[in-house]
Amino acid sequence: MENEAVVSKNFIEQIIEKDIEEGHCQEIHTRFPPEPNGYLHIGHAKAILLNYGLAQKYNGKFNLRFDDTNPTKEKTEFVNAIESDIAWLGADWEDRLYFASDYFQEMYEGAIKLIKKGKAYVSDLTAEQIREYRGTLTEPGKEDPYSTRSVEENLQLFEDMKNGKFADGEKVLRARIDMASSNINMRDPVIYRVARMNHHRTGDSWCIYPMYDYAHPIEDAVEGITHSICTLEFEDHRPLYDWVLIELGYKDDATGTPKQIEFAKLYLTNVVTGKRYIKRLVEEGIVDGWDDPRLVSIAALKRRGFTPESIKLFVELCGVAKANSSVDYAMLEYCIREDLKLKKSRMMAILDPIKVVIDNYPEGQVEYLEVANNLENEELGSRTVPFTREIYIDREDFMEEPPKKYFRMFPGNEVRLMNAYFVTCNSYVKDENGKVTEIHCTYDPASRGGNSPDGRKVKGTIQWVSAEYGIKAEVRLYENLIDEEKGVYNEDGSLNLNPNSLTVLKDCVVESNLADAKAYDSFQFVRQGFFCVDAKDSTEDHLVFNRIVSLKSSFKLPN
Repeated sequence: MENEAVVSKNFIEQIIEKDIEEGHCQEIHTRFPPEPNGYLHIGHAKAILLNYGLAQKYNGKFNLRFDDTNPTKEKTEFVNAIESDIAWLGADWEDRLYFASDYFQEMYEGAIKLIKKGKAYVSDLTAEQIREYRGTLTEPGKEDPYSTRSVEENLQLFEDMKNGKFADGEKVLRARIDMASSNINMRDPVIYRVARMNHHRTGDSWCIYPMYDYAHPIEDAVEGITHSICTLEFEDHRPLYDWVLIELGYKDDATGTPKQIEFAKLYLTNVVTGKRYIKRLVEEGIVDGWDDPRLVSIAALKRRGFTPESIKLFVELCGVAKANSSVDYAMLEYCIREDLKLKKSRMMAILDPIKVVIDNYPEGQVEYLEVANNLENEELGSRTVPFTREIYIDREDFMEEPPKKYFRMFPGNEVRLMNAYFVTCNSYVKDENGKVTEIHCTYDPASRGGNSPDGRKVKGTIQWVSAEYGIKAEVRLYENLIDEEKGVYNEDGSLNLNPNSLTVLKDCVVESNLADAKAYDSFQFVRQGFFCVDAKDSTEDHLVFNRIVSLKSSFKLPN
């Protein structure tokens, strides 16, 4: 009898399958509920792909719903950016795009229902007093002095709140649960507050807004969500989630759906994900926007050149757990290398050019040499590259007085020009500051293609670009925005920024085959790493490349 393959299921999948088996739901329905108060980051990518992946696995549905219950920080700009990021990751919400504000009327009617049941009351306590009355982890809370108001009085006061008869913060609506509960979230939480804020969708229609813990379960229930996947900090809020749904009649008990399930957040080492920190970096001009390639917002990763496939691989490798942990940023870099190494052409690009004149090569002559696009993937085919009398090589590939075991270009040494010829360095020219500005060589015409007919061998092979046909380009080299040795934060809460997080090279020369490169096109630059055409600053007349990642890393996947 053949052994059947055992597929390991994460704890969320085990819960879902148990709910299906016990008849709590028939079709799985998940959602991703971002608040439109900033751009999404790599941690959100995990939540998006997890929710979408569960819907796909169980042939269910996936919703995108904006949790727009706090208008002070929300913008249409963020709504558009979030939609773009989620679509780019490949999560398809089809025609199921919703907003919490779609349900403001239903939430209001739910609050009235709670008041009529004696499960909610209007309080005059200030926010500070509510905190004082709530108690501590070791001491129970005290009853709100306004909790004895009659149903009729509460209904009238709540209507007056809605009609704008009270100032912001003057009154709140609290759920009546248990001020002695061991869970502080259940000690008569505020579910509505007065707030005169212009909403990006509803304008000034409302001057009361629901609190997240009250609004979220209602949104899930109205949309038919079966499993509300949240991060771990919401675990203590789950009893309140269930309380709202049960009291409003959306389900009978905590075993029913919608059901909240919590998983561990994705933490990356030495990166900035906090929206308030990124906002400050943007406002102070330290980065050039929420999509600056040194950040780990999804928009920034996309601009830098990361692919949806690389982020999906990263999320898969991280797995789904119930305990918080941190992941090394190097693992994200590993994933993009794995995704690109067989997909991208290896192009020649000179980042710090120095001119080489091949004195015995005919002036005005140009040869087109065939070059394999990717030696590890023959399916990518080949291209032709122009070779001329004058070329550029990288400055680091030449030394006047080389140390031992330096096999690149130096006076009297013969090297191979990649896919071209053997050349021997004969002399060089310096400027008034002693800097080498030009190198003179001779070539062996019989060594075309980089091989000598007499069998002699050379140890050094260097890349090059035709001086006549090469294209000027700007190249941006990125390092971590954070000084890794000092950690992310100082004692005063400020960020430990790395002053060398961005190096701009303005005089680079790349091969002519890159002339038509468009935004987000990516390539491997020989010996330098993987690079992507910058989507914000690159133009037809001024190519700008971002380094996605270097070629090598000491990172290894754990066994």
